[in-house]
Amino acid sequence: MNRAPFTTISRDPSPDGPASTAARARRKRDAPGDTGGQPDRAGLARLVRRNLTAHGFLIGSVLCFAFFSWYPMVREVILAFQKTRRGRTTWTGWRNLQQIVHDPAFWQAWRHTFEFTALALLLGFLVPFLVAIVLNEFRHGQGYLRALVYLPVMLPPVASVLLFKYFYDPGYGLFDNVLHALHLPTSQWLQSTHTALLSVVIASTWMNMGSATLIYLAALQGIPGELYEAAELDGAGLLRRIRHVTIPQTRLVLSLMLLMQVIATMQVFTEPYLLTGGAGPQGSTTTVVYLIYQYAFNFNNYGAAAALGLVLLVVLAAFSGVYVRITRRGDD
Repeated sequence: MNRAPFTTISRDPSPDGPASTAARARRKRDAPGDTGGQPDRAGLARLVRRNLTAHGFLIGSVLCFAFFSWYPMVREVILAFQKTRRGRTTWTGWRNLQQIVHDPAFWQAWRHTFEFTALALLLGFLVPFLVAIVLNEFRHGQGYLRALVYLPVMLPPVASVLLFKYFYDPGYGLFDNVLHALHLPTSQWLQSTHTALLSVVIASTWMNMGSATLIYLAALQGIPGELYEAAELDGAGLLRRIRHVTIPQTRLVLSLMLLMQVIATMQVFTEPYLLTGGAGPQGSTTTVVYLIYQYAFNFNNYGAAAALGLVLLVVLAAFSGVYVRITRRGDD
């Protein structure tokens, strides 16, 4: 009996066969994000939710800045050209600016503010840098010393100012007791027109030097030690190493801290207000910000206060622009 030859059906194992093509099409159709040309609704919803969450946090931050920072600034600029009396607001143009310029206290406040800034730069800018250089030389206990230097910053400003007010007391204050023990003449620290402003600067320097010292110390620790070793091999002493190695290597940090120091000191208010009542003996500690406070809350002249605040803003912005331009030109 003759049988027909045994035959088999091939499934085309080649990659380009029909079975392989159908499998690839099925996998492609079932793959996430591909619905046959239709958008993946679940993935799109996840993407929208993720973006909404990110933009929600961003919008919240922008609204906080707009409400608490930008709106008061814009409102101050508008208020500088207005006058409010008995609930009625009228536009006055440049009249508020003319009023404050013709006020003798205006020029006195600016003179005291510039004097305070100069003294604060002499002490508050130089002393923290020198303290940072000294701390950088210690190899043991540097963490405890950093904490000790930063401790005044952690104290509430009012507590620190009241502490110095006790130190300055002419009857039982610490400073006069030390001078008396050393057989030196005592001083009327806050009651004298010659020493009141300097006393405020000393208190302000002690309160705020911790942050600047740590910033300078971090910059100093980033200087390669090879530079100091090369300077020592060339016979450079301590002062020459500071001049030719330390200052050039920390120039960027010094420039930034100088700008921030000027802006902060020209807005000083807490220290003179709590130590000398704001004006001080014969107005010797009256600053621009305290004069703004007087216009607004003592004289109820919010237009003049806003105008003086606008002048201060313009002065600080002009100084910042000129300073940044000069430093950028020096770097180039």
